[in-house]
Amino acid sequence: MNNIVPIPVPDITTGGAGRVTAFGTPVVVTRGDAESPLVVLLHGRGSHEGEIIGLADALPGSLSYAAVRAPIAENGGYAWFANRGIGRPVPQSLRATMDWFKQWLDDVAPPGRPVFLVGFSGGAAFAGGLLLDDPARYSGAAILYGTLPFDAGVPTGAAQLAGVPVFVAHGEHDRVIPRELLDRTWHYLTTESGASTSARLDPVGHGIAPDALTALASWLDG
Repeated sequence: MNNIVPIPVPDITTGGAGRVTAFGTPVVVTRGDAESPLVVLLHGRGSHEGEIIGLADALPGSLSYAAVRAPIAENGGYAWFANRGIGRPVPQSLRATMDWFKQWLDDVAPPGRPVFLVGFSGGAAFAGGLLLDDPARYSGAAILYGTLPFDAGVPTGAAQLAGVPVFVAHGEHDRVIPRELLDRTWHYLTTESGASTSARLDPVGHGIAPDALTALASWLDG
């Protein structure tokens, strides 16, 4: 059963393009218990938590899942940060939403409980930002059909993700995320980041290939 769980978090104020004056209480859909390793599902831009929680149906039942609604209302859905262009977060906006997210996470997953991030599209950029900002906090991250947030105030130097398990899947025919950013993400994660990366290029556009979801389930179960 899905549970809608509002979790109190102090309001945060930010500015800049597409600004949000105060982030409210997160809305979270959960599956599983409060003790198993936690997989946090991060939806794409303009979507919401009720859509991405469906991924849990194809992922290991031994894990717990939390799909979090992004804090910025946009076009009938929600976004994780203000953009300077597709895949290019405004640094101040990304910092504010990451801090908001981490307050929530520290309440539901104190140190010692493994946490995996799984983000699609805009949620992939957000997951990447969280991981790059604090790689020791997470047991791994899946970057699905999206880019890392380069030039957005998070470190992307050599060996920043040394030894961290990362799963990355890109669509060969993706016309939504700029190809230069997809290529830069692929190169960084498979070479200079130092991550332990499982990478796949699927013959799809901007959507999750069934085989990629199967591979993601195996990666999480590993």
